[in-house]
Amino acid sequence: MCALITNIQSYSIHDGPGIRTVVFLKGCSLRCVWCSNPECISPQPEIGLFLNLCSGCGTCAKVCPQAATTMSEEGYPVILRERCTACEACVEACPREARTRWGNDMSVEEVLAWVARDKMFYESSGGGVTVSGGEPLLQAAFVRELFEKCHALGIHTCVETSGHVPWSSLAEVLSHTDLFLYDLKVMNPVRHQELAGSTNTQILNNARKLVEYGVNVFFRMPLVPGMNDTEENIRETAAFLTGIGAARLELMPYHKYGLGKYRALGREYLLGEVESPTPEQISSVREKFKLLGVECTASL
Repeated sequence: MCALITNIQSYSIHDGPGIRTVVFLKGCSLRCVWCSNPECISPQPEIGLFLNLCSGCGTCAKVCPQAATTMSEEGYPVILRERCTACEACVEACPREARTRWGNDMSVEEVLAWVARDKMFYESSGGGVTVSGGEPLLQAAFVRELFEKCHALGIHTCVETSGHVPWSSLAEVLSHTDLFLYDLKVMNPVRHQELAGSTNTQILNNARKLVEYGVNVFFRMPLVPGMNDTEENIRETAAFLTGIGAARLELMPYHKYGLGKYRALGREYLLGEVESPTPEQISSVREKFKLLGVECTASL
């Protein structure tokens, strides 16, 4: 059992309780305009090119077996992505380590070995392993097997999910998942389509089912100024949460930490003019949720 992994991050404190190891799986069925992990969207391996590290030596163009890299008039490489097979020849040849491959096949046993080495930190902090992405439940069978083996070692398990998957994918991991971190982005289905590339009917239906099943689910909302911080969205989100009996929400303030990865992938960053919410804006949204009966916190 293997999955495409873009990164494994140790000592995380923002992806569930305690100190955690976060496993990022590749592939996502949404296209959120504020996504901070663009390297996790495509289900295929991709090459990232960090021009700030590049010397313009041209080695990558010389070694590419697909002629997928050319040199610009300014003397810097350009990836022809329709030709690129992510074979990694350019990554291995680059003398400045300006290239990376996002998406490598790893087996459950390989990921488990990585996770298990920090078991002492999980035990002392109440932490564990979190799978993220992308949408990790697009590879639900892998997550189920990984979590089953983690439970055998006494390791706490957590899934970060958009809920934009068939219910069968959630059901497959239910018995081995200790915590679901579940995103609610925008309540209006038309606006959700505009901002995330799909309506939210499946997401809301799955959220209701998770609560009905009595599993441990913690809802979160990315807070993006001008996108989902309107009075209407706050009111509709609060009504949904109180209506399903899960009146607790964590705000995740928007940031631009993924901007460099967009550039490395040659993609346009659509929210270039949008700034992170101020502490005052975050406090205002929290207070509005509180007045609507929702316990609301905010991540740093």
